Amino acid sequence: MSTTAAVAPLTTQDAETLVTAARTAAEAAGVTVSVTVLDAGGHLLAFRRDDRAVLISGETSTRKAYTALQLNAPTADLVDAVQPGGLFHTLPTALDRPLLFIAGGIPVHRDGRLIGAIGVGGGAPEQDHGFALTAVQALV
Repeated sequence: MSTTAAVAPLTTQDAETLVTAARTAAEAAGVTVSVTVLDAGGHLLAFRRDDRAVLISGETSTRKAYTALQLNAPTADLVDAVQPGGLFHTLPTALDRPLLFIAGGIPVHRDGRLIGAIGVGGGAPEQDHGFALTAVQALV
C-alpha cells in the first residue's frame, strides 16, 4: 500500500490566479508584461499578453516557464550555469525545445511536488522574476 498522498494538479483556476497576481504586480510597477502558466506536463494552462507589451514578451514568458518547469528551478538561479564553463553551458542549444535562461520563470509546487510553472516577460529580468514570485506566493 502506497503512503504517498496524491497532490492536486495545477488547475485552470490556479492558472488564472497566477496570471492575475503577476499582472497586478506588473501594473502596480507600471510594467506591461506577458504571463504564461504551464501544467506539470508542459501544457499551456493560461496565457495573457498586455495589449501594450512588446510582442516578443509572449515568447519569452513561455520559454521562461518551460525552462523553470524542466529544470525545476527559478530561471534567475540558472543564469550563471549557462555561461562559458558553467554546468549547463551547452544546454540552450542541445535540445529541440527552446530554453531561456533569463530571470522570470518559476516552478510551482504543491505539497513539495512540482505541478507547473509560471513565466513572465516584458520587464527587466529582475522585475519579471519579482512578478512571477508574487504570483506563486498568491497561490499558496
